[in-house]
Amino acid sequence: MGTVVTVLVLLAIVAGVVYLVRSRQATQARELEDAKSEARRWLERLGGQVLNLVGTNEPAKQAIADASERYNAAGSQMEQARTTAQTRGVTETAYEGLYYVRAARTAMDLDPGPELPPLPGQARAGAVSEDRTVEVEGQGYSASPNPSDRNSHYYPGGNVAGRPVPAGWYSEPWWKPALVAGAWGVGSVLLFSTMFSGMSGVAYADGYQDGLAADGGDAGADAGGDMGGGDSGGDDFGGGFDF
Repeated sequence: MGTVVTVLVLLAIVAGVVYLVRSRQATQARELEDAKSEARRWLERLGGQVLNLVGTNEPAKQAIADASERYNAAGSQMEQARTTAQTRGVTETAYEGLYYVRAARTAMDLDPGPELPPLPGQARAGAVSEDRTVEVEGQGYSASPNPSDRNSHYYPGGNVAGRPVPAGWYSEPWWKPALVAGAWGVGSVLLFSTMFSGMSGVAYADGYQDGLAADGGDAGADAGGDMGGGDSGGDDFGGGFDF
């Protein structure tokens, strides 16, 4: 009798484990499908904007080009996404692209549309609040809260290779090499300090070290490395566009 009870208990345990595993797999499959559905929705909205929006000035053209690049990147990510986290990355990339769309529309004095979900680190990075021109290692750089022929490169704000880059319009996309390489080059500490120190509304208003500390970065290690060389609910927005 005791042996029968033991076998029944073991069978019950095995059945319970199998049920839990299958239940977890079913839940993960539903979460992945939900994430893919959300990502497709944002990707389609970005694609519609990229295909239908035509720039009428240099800042708008550049922002649309950047939006197009984000659209292509999100499409590639979508093809390779196998997990919920990877699929959510597609949605985030589509968000970035739509920020560039908003920037392009703003540059053409059009209604930019509703606010978008925030990007990681965007709030802490802040935004350029004044026109500023600096020279770093013999090269001139400028930043502005507004687009112009000189400041025609937009960045929506957020973390790049561990450092907060404020939202704004810049004379050149000096953050792009760090996006590709995953690290900042020599002299970047000086660029951040010179460009943003004392500017209200940005992470570096009180200095480079405080800017990194505010974003949870390791300022000392990062600086040392450099010096060493190294939805809107799916509604139409009106005005002829739908994000």
